Amino acid sequence: MNVVEFILYCAAVIVMIATPGPVMLLVASAGLQGGYKKALQTIFGTNLASLILIALSVLILKGFLTVDAQWFNAIKILGCLYIAYIGLQILREALQAPPSDASGSMQLQAVRGGFKQGFLVGISNPKDIIFFASFFPQFTGITSELNVSLAVLTVTWIILDFSTLSLVYLGFNRLAQSRLYAKLLAGCGLMLVAVALYGIYSALF
Repeated sequence: MNVVEFILYCAAVIVMIATPGPVMLLVASAGLQGGYKKALQTIFGTNLASLILIALSVLILKGFLTVDAQWFNAIKILGCLYIAYIGLQILREALQAPPSDASGSMQLQAVRGGFKQGFLVGISNPKDIIFFASFFPQFTGITSELNVSLAVLTVTWIILDFSTLSLVYLGFNRLAQSRLYAKLLAGCGLMLVAVALYGIYSALF
């Protein structure tokens, strides 16, 4: 195995997963509202979505599947609309948060996230199919066999995805009992809406 190339791959994956996006923000807000159990369920959902997208990307990489540009844009817009809906729901919940208690902490009543919503948000980002199809070839040389390389890259992605998103939850959770709680959720909601609007704009123009 090409260890240097593998380490570079791991570093790139961690950076990309930790960069704010729909999945990271959903996991963070789900954890803030429902604890690690809800964040964990959400991560499992997003991981399944990643596996499906990776499988589709491998089919594209091997020439077994092609994606029509018009269908791709239509699916992308629908996915962005769903992401915007989730963002607005989180934003509304944050704005309707009850007043702080004596300790200055806030607790929202509704619990969002979970396996189903994590999967839907993860799968609603079809540009990831193209991302995986263009990203994986850069690292298929970690072994001499293409299939083995793809298997190693896929398993590594899932492990790093789970670990990085768990750390994201723990980081956000440290702020959950502070006065920043509702503002943090509102920021997650606004960023999701912004991501969705940018996705729609890029699909149309």
